[in-house]
Amino acid sequence: MSEVKAGDSVAIHYKGTLSDGSVFDSSEGRDPLAFSVGTGQIIPGLDKALPGMKIGDEKTVIVPADEAYGAVDPNATQPVPRDQFPDDIPLEIGTQLQVQAPDGQLMTVSIIEVGEETIVLDANHPLAGKDLTFAITLVSIG
Repeated sequence: MSEVKAGDSVAIHYKGTLSDGSVFDSSEGRDPLAFSVGTGQIIPGLDKALPGMKIGDEKTVIVPADEAYGAVDPNATQPVPRDQFPDDIPLEIGTQLQVQAPDGQLMTVSIIEVGEETIVLDANHPLAGKDLTFAITLVSIG
């Protein structure tokens, strides 16, 4: 039986949990996640765990934050004057918004603070700074 190696196209089922056991993502009820191993299509810590696995193998992988979505970048937060927000946007902590970066790319930000004069936006990935645990099952190689 063949083993996964860099460059292989694979499909996995997975369940991702945080250190408190809460599930942040899962392929349950969906098609397996398909990607090429070692090409940067998934987070590095999970990518590194796949070589050597065979179809049907199950594994639990703990991925430290620096091999997942990185550390929280304190420079990725920005206060924005409240009057720059349209009236129809709910200004509540946790609300996610799409904004255009100076280079023209769209990015997702979250409201982390609501003040009288300013709203603080956070461009960090929601899983930045968190260690992640994945229960994975290799479904196919090919």
